Amino acid sequence: MATETLTAVATADGGGPRRRRGGTRSNENLAGWLFVAPVIVILGLFLLLPILMALWVSLTDWNGQGSPFTGDVPFVGAHNYTQLFTEDGLARRDFMTSIRNNIYYVAIVVPAQTVLALGLALVVNNRMLKGKSFFRSAFYFPSVTSSVAISVVFLFLFANSGAVNALLGVVGIDGPEWFADSRGVLHLLFGAVGVDSPPAALADGGPFGLSWWDWLAGPSVAMVSIITLVVWTTSGTFMLMFLAGLQNVPVTLDEASTLDGASRWQRFRYVTLPMIRPTTFLVLTLGMIGSWQVFDQVYVMSQGDPAKTTLTPAYLSYRTAFRDFDYGSGAAISFVLFLIIIVLTLIQRRALAERDTDRPRRGWRRRRVPERS
Repeated sequence: MATETLTAVATADGGGPRRRRGGTRSNENLAGWLFVAPVIVILGLFLLLPILMALWVSLTDWNGQGSPFTGDVPFVGAHNYTQLFTEDGLARRDFMTSIRNNIYYVAIVVPAQTVLALGLALVVNNRMLKGKSFFRSAFYFPSVTSSVAISVVFLFLFANSGAVNALLGVVGIDGPEWFADSRGVLHLLFGAVGVDSPPAALADGGPFGLSWWDWLAGPSVAMVSIITLVVWTTSGTFMLMFLAGLQNVPVTLDEASTLDGASRWQRFRYVTLPMIRPTTFLVLTLGMIGSWQVFDQVYVMSQGDPAKTTLTPAYLSYRTAFRDFDYGSGAAISFVLFLIIIVLTLIQRRALAERDTDRPRRGWRRRRVPERS
């Protein structure tokens, strides 16, 4: 009787002791912030803070002596940025030359390493291939080797009396002086058809202080050797990414397309490629970012020579800051390079984004189903 009375009273009061609203959720949020606080502090101190400090340096005329955060350092505002685009001078010419060189570098390296990596992944993913572990290790080995060591090896390979020129001599080709030849590949092709001097329409004008003839030079012979090195050393890493994507493709899809009469190319084009689309986007994005940040190969093999035909924005930023002691301009170049990478990544993401498959294609009409009477 007493128990029933207490139960009735508790039910009337709201079912026992009340819980504070949001108490559990607040504790979970607090615990979550406590767990991520060390990472936030580390990233803030060693990533975000240095970026903000470099941004401030890019707005000053700091020469590397003393602290850039004192009142003695001249504040120049956006002058370090405007001189790269609008002011005639050596700074703009060098920067635009490095942009031109890097554009040709990216245009060749990214497609070449992507196609080579995909081809290697298809080879080692073949179920009929024997010794898969050996080939995977062999293809991946250049990617884990020191880039400085491989660059030194390539210096010997592409020397005037190196192995590359010796092989070219076997087939009757007189090899060039790889790291002393500043001629562009496109200019060499023009010269082969008799165009040795620029036409009048291309000799003058052109954007950002370079003539159209300079923009159409193509990668130099020295840059071609660096491109060869980079494609060879980076394809192994991207091969593993493609291999992981290929192994996630269901075997049943390939078998079903085979039963439907699809050829090997059709299976690759309409089954394999759509299934590895996310991997392809990842490889292209990482390849483009790494290509715009190329530094160590240029530093070891050419240092921007001959005639600045291997100069890249990353190396120019280093040279401007640590050799010319113009840290403000060097930091400005690095931030412009950062914006270029961000913009190109966003454009690439939009270009490779999956379209809505439910939306009818342009020029395609839905068939009207006649209504039943």
